[in-house]
Formats: sequence, C-alpha cells, structure tokens
Amino acid sequence: MGKKVKGVLNFVAWLTGVLVSLAVGFAMTGGSLTVPWIPSIVTMIAGWIVVVTTLLSVVLAVLKQ
Repeated sequence: MGKKVKGVLNFVAWLTGVLVSLAVGFAMTGGSLTVPWIPSIVTMIAGWIVVVTTLLSVVLAVLKQ
C-alpha cells in the first residue's frame, strides 16, 4: 500500500511541476510576467524555452513509460 501511495504522490508532484512550468512559461511569453531589469524580448524568449522544454520533458516521460 505504501508503494502505491508513494507512486501517486510522485505523480502529483511531477504533474504540479509541469503545470507550474507551463503557467510561468506562458505568462512570460504573453507579457504578464516580467522582470524589471530584463528586456521584454529576453523574457519572452526565456518563456518559450520554458514551454518547449517542459513539453519535451512530458513527451519523453510518456515515451519512457
């Protein structure tokens, strides 16, 4: 029973990380999330990097299973 609970908790933690990464990445690409001393174009590029790498990690995780 403990092993199943641990597996579910690991999945929930992983899914939470994916959702937070996507939320932050899309906020950066849309201009809702900015850093005062960094130009907006740099923030937008960083946001797209976060989105693409997060989606890539999801695909790789699914293929690994």
